[in-house]
Order: sequence, then structure tokens, then C-alpha cells
Amino acid sequence: MPTVRVADLKDGDFLLDVREDDEWKAGHAAGALHIPISEFVARYGELTEAAPQDGRVHVICRSGGRSAQVAMYLAQQGVDAVNVDGGMQVWEAAGGGGAAPQPQPPDPE
Repeated sequence: MPTVRVADLKDGDFLLDVREDDEWKAGHAAGALHIPISEFVARYGELTEAAPQDGRVHVICRSGGRSAQVAMYLAQQGVDAVNVDGGMQVWEAAGGGGAAPQPQPPDPE
């Protein structure tokens, strides 16, 4: 599975975050598309609409396991997809690789 290091990400890279809602709400990369892995197949069309044509999809999760599964699935579909090695744990430790994770405001009740 092709991987990319957090340090190699650049502003403008397309980022797909496959963590679950509670993880996303705790903090995420600015501009990332959020589709939880548990909903990924059903929401696949959202990715195809949002991803750049002929562009690379950088897939991220907490530590790299779930994102590797999704990146492999995307590659099987003919999408240029790579796993972000180490996930958000490395992202946060590295200061965000171009865009620091941003806390989400609490959901309105």
C-alpha cells in the first residue's frame, strides 16, 4: 500500500478523514473531507464528487490502520490513493503538516 509521511503533505493536498464522528469532533485537519469508515461504502459518491479529477486522495485516520484499508479499497477502484502514515497521532505531534487539526464546536442540542 502506498504511503506518504505527514511531513510530505502540502497545503492543497486532498485529505480524506475516515475516523468516526467523535474523533472528528475532537479535532481534524482544516479542509479535510470527513467520511467515517463505517459509512464509507454507502457514501462513496461524496468522495467521487469532492476529490480532484486525476488527483491523489490522501487518506487519514487516527493511527493509519483504517485509512490503509480505505486507501487499498480506493486503489482497487482505480483511484490514486495513499495512506497517511501514522495518521492524526503523527499529524498532531508534527504540528499539522500544513494545516493543524481544528477543534469543532460542540453540536447544537
